[in-house]
Formats: sequence, structure tokens, C-alpha cells
Amino acid sequence: MWKPTDVPNLPSPFVHEIRVTWGDCDPARIAYTGRLPVFALDAINAWWEAHLDGDGWFQLELDRNVGTPFVNLAMDFRSPVTPRHRLMCHVWPQRLGEKSITFRVDGYQNDVLCFEGTFTCVFTVADVFKSQPAPPDIRAVVAPLIRP
Repeated sequence: MWKPTDVPNLPSPFVHEIRVTWGDCDPARIAYTGRLPVFALDAINAWWEAHLDGDGWFQLELDRNVGTPFVNLAMDFRSPVTPRHRLMCHVWPQRLGEKSITFRVDGYQNDVLCFEGTFTCVFTVADVFKSQPAPPDIRAVVAPLIRP
């Protein structure tokens, strides 16, 4: 099975580990469907923190005045997520537009693809909620990490 780490000559995706717990599960003893986007968003926030010197969405919004509201989320579910194994979320920026960024998140447990998704947000001036181009310092960090 192809994995995002199998692509030669591209930066490896960032991997964020999530401990799935009993409280994340529904009566079928698998992670409640509504938790899977939360796991993916946690992984994207961890990506920001890892690449912006510890700054995640909170700091982007409050300290840098950069909002990143989502305009599209799309996920495909491949295999159930359970508390049995750590959920390894592979995260990378897939596209950087003039005013938007799309992240890809693939969630694996025990080397089995459980979900894959794309998550697109737009850049805003946070305090006035007005569209803006991707800030140059963020563009400089993101551009070299784009993976198809």
C-alpha cells in the first residue's frame, strides 16, 4: 500500500500522534465519526506549531492577527479507528493559493490507512475578519513543504 512517506524527492510529511481513548468511542466501540475531523484538526494545529516556532491557531489569531477559517473539509473513511493503537496523522500542505491553504491529513493505525482528508482555510485579518493574501512569512515556511 502506498504511503505519503513513499514519495521520493519530497519533504516527509509531519506526523502527529494521537492517543484515542474509550471516551472517543461510540457504542460500536470505534471512534465516533465526529471525532475524526477533530483528530485531523488537532494534527494540523500541531503542524502549525512545529513549523511556526510553537505558534498554532491560537497564536496566529491573537498574536499575529491572522485568521484561518475553514471553507472546505472533505474526508474519506477507510478503516475504523479504535483505542487499540495510536493514531498517526500524517500532515502536509497540499496547496498554497493566493489567499488559501489546503492541508492533507492521512490517519493511520498500525500501518493501516483509517482516513484521508483535505482541509482548506482562507487567510483573514483576524480582528476585522477580512480576506488577505497569505502573509509572506507564512508563505516562506509553507511553500517548500508543498506535496501533491
